[in-house]
Amino acid sequence: MSEQTAKLALEDGKVFSGLAFGASGEVDGEVVFNTSMTGYQEILTDPSYCGQIVTMTYPQIGNYGVNAVDAESGKVFLQGFVIRELCRKPSNYRSEQDLDGYLRDAGVIGIEGVDTRALVRHIRIRGAMRGVLSTTDLDDASLIAKAQASPGLVGRDLIREVMPDAAYNWGERLGTLATLYPVNAAPGFAKPPHVVAIDYGMKWNIARHLCSQGCRVTVVPGTSTAEEVLEHQPDGVFLSNGPGDPRPLDYAIDTIKGLLGKKPVFGICLGQQLLGLAAGAEIYKLKFGHRGANQPVVNHKTGRVEITTQNHGFSLDAKTLPSNVEVTHQNLNDQTPEGIRLKDVPAFAVQYHPEAAAGPHDSQYLFGEFLQMLR
Repeated sequence: MSEQTAKLALEDGKVFSGLAFGASGEVDGEVVFNTSMTGYQEILTDPSYCGQIVTMTYPQIGNYGVNAVDAESGKVFLQGFVIRELCRKPSNYRSEQDLDGYLRDAGVIGIEGVDTRALVRHIRIRGAMRGVLSTTDLDDASLIAKAQASPGLVGRDLIREVMPDAAYNWGERLGTLATLYPVNAAPGFAKPPHVVAIDYGMKWNIARHLCSQGCRVTVVPGTSTAEEVLEHQPDGVFLSNGPGDPRPLDYAIDTIKGLLGKKPVFGICLGQQLLGLAAGAEIYKLKFGHRGANQPVVNHKTGRVEITTQNHGFSLDAKTLPSNVEVTHQNLNDQTPEGIRLKDVPAFAVQYHPEAAAGPHDSQYLFGEFLQMLR
C-alpha cells in the first residue's frame, strides 16, 4: 500500500499529521474519543456518531478485522476515524475483511500514526471541538480555518440523516454468540407484546434484544407523530439512541408528550434526553462526553455498580428535573444522571447502552423491566 499523508486540524489551531487509510478526501466534524479496547466495527456503524470524527484510545485497531454480523446499522455513519496504529493483517476466524478495505469501500477517511494519547489529553483539557480531516489539503492554516468554519453539532438536527425512510417490521434475534434469553421469552402474554421502536438512529442490537425478549417489533422513523405511532396499536413504545443535539428536535419531543400516559415508554441514550425534555427538564453539552465500554454507573434501587457502554455528548441537567421525575442511575465519574423514571406515568430511560454491542452485559435486565412494564 502506498503511503499518503493526512492531517487532522482542530478549531483551536492544533494540527496532527499521520498516514491515510480507508478513503481519500476531506471531512469536517466534532472530534471526540472512545476508550473501548474492542468494538471498533460497532462504533463505526453506530448512527449516533453521525457528524463526528472518532479517535480510538486503544493503540492498535483492526486486529480482528470486520464482518457482516457485527454491524450495528447498514452503513458507516461517522465522519472520520483516528487511530495510533492500523493492523493490516487481522487474525480472527470471523473476519471477512480488513479495516482499511472496509473504510475504503464505505468512503470514510482514516488516519493512523497520530499521537492519540496527546490528542485525547488535549480534548480532555480543552473539550470536544470542531475539526477537519483531509488527505487533499495539507496546509495547516487552511485546515484550521475550515475547522473554525464548520457547523459543529450544537443546534443541528442530525436524526433526519440516519433514520429509516418508512416503517418496517424487525424480526432478527440475538445471534448464537449472544444468546441471553430463553426460547420461551415473554411468558404471561397471550400473544407477543407489540413494541413500536421510534428510530432516531437506532443500533440494531437494541431491536435484537427486544425481539429476543419475545416482542413483536415495528420500527418507525424518528419524525413519526404520536398519532402515527398509536395507529400501530403498540403495547409499548421504545425511544432509540441517535446523534447530535436533542434540543432542536421539537417534533420528537411533541411526539413523546403525546404518548406519555397512553403507552409504556422505554428510552436509551438520546431517548432519555428526549424523554427528559418532554417531562420539562433541560439539557446541556458535556465537555468531552462519555464514549467507551467502561463507564461505571450506580443503580440507586439496588446499590449495585454496573459497567456500561456509553456514547453521548449531552446530558440532562439534574437540577432542572421536575418533581415527577426521579434519577434511578448515576454516573460515578461525574455524577450526571444515567437513568430516570417518571413517577406519574409508566416511562423510564437510561443514558447508556444496555444492549452493549460492544461492551459488558451488566444492564441487559432493563429489557426485562420494560417487558414487565408491558405486562
